[in-house]
Amino acid sequence: MADFPLLIIDWYRRNKRALPWRDTKDPYFIWLSEIILQQTRVDQGMNYYLKFAANYPTVSELANAEEQRVLNDWQGLGYYSRARNLHQAAKSLQNRYNGLFPDKYEQILELKGVGEYTAAAIASFAFGLPHAVLDGNVFRVLSRVFDIDLPIDSTKGKKEFRLLAQSLLPERDSDTYNQAIMEFGALYCVPKNPDCPNCVLNSKCLAFQHKTVEQRPVKTGKIKIRPRYFYYLVISNASEIIISKRVSNDIWKHLYEFPHFEFDTVQEEADIKKLVEEKYGLPMHKMSSAKKHVLSHQHIFPVFIELKAENIKEQLRGENELVIRREELADYPVPRMIERYLLG
Repeated sequence: MADFPLLIIDWYRRNKRALPWRDTKDPYFIWLSEIILQQTRVDQGMNYYLKFAANYPTVSELANAEEQRVLNDWQGLGYYSRARNLHQAAKSLQNRYNGLFPDKYEQILELKGVGEYTAAAIASFAFGLPHAVLDGNVFRVLSRVFDIDLPIDSTKGKKEFRLLAQSLLPERDSDTYNQAIMEFGALYCVPKNPDCPNCVLNSKCLAFQHKTVEQRPVKTGKIKIRPRYFYYLVISNASEIIISKRVSNDIWKHLYEFPHFEFDTVQEEADIKKLVEEKYGLPMHKMSSAKKHVLSHQHIFPVFIELKAENIKEQLRGENELVIRREELADYPVPRMIERYLLG
């Protein structure tokens, strides 16, 4: 299928979106966009990209920033390990390369939070190196055009798709082709109900001919979802409130929340009331209902319990807890569901 790259590039030049990270060859800004757009739609990530590009215009400025500031700027985007990895990788670039980006795929791949796809994207878009990108959009396009029934999340499937993607990479304009096939998957060859009858590739698309478009790509199975029930204790008085820093290797590491009890199942209100009174000696002032917060492998059900305390410092129970003034809450990065609660 020798003309496949040409058809994809021609489509791209006529239909591509105007995105700021496409107007630069600076590997720092390309890296920044790729990390922000992991697990994130372009329309959601755009403002975060513009914010980070403005607040941290160089690797050095990102590396020298306080982690709490970086996490605060990331707040609301989710998958906070991306922000921590971004910050750590910037420090590594500062220490190892004096704030410059390496121009070798293998060196880029060594950066924290950078996998094969991201390394290939940076190597291709910034340096024009012949590395094929393979993200979810590319998997979908290739699995349909070549009607491949190998699971894309299997070891064998990943290997075969990687070889196929690399074999299709043209000698000239490989960076444009990489952008094009990703854009084609994002805008046209979409997961549900693609417009196959009007597709520029329909005469070559084997899945369209075999009527298997909706079955491609194939995955091995569904992800098992873990439910978690967080009973947050909002302990405050007229001017102060208690918050707690998450330090374990879990979701939201280094973000702040309220002290809480955690369970695998929903609890009776009477049982929670008993736990609160035993630990804090305070009556429950108000208790919210549980609203599901969806993560990729977990469903979090937060319940917010308001407790009033005269001498709030006496209610500190954990080593990572601290008392702050209410107006200081905005200075501390918190998970999205807590931000929603605070906003009312």
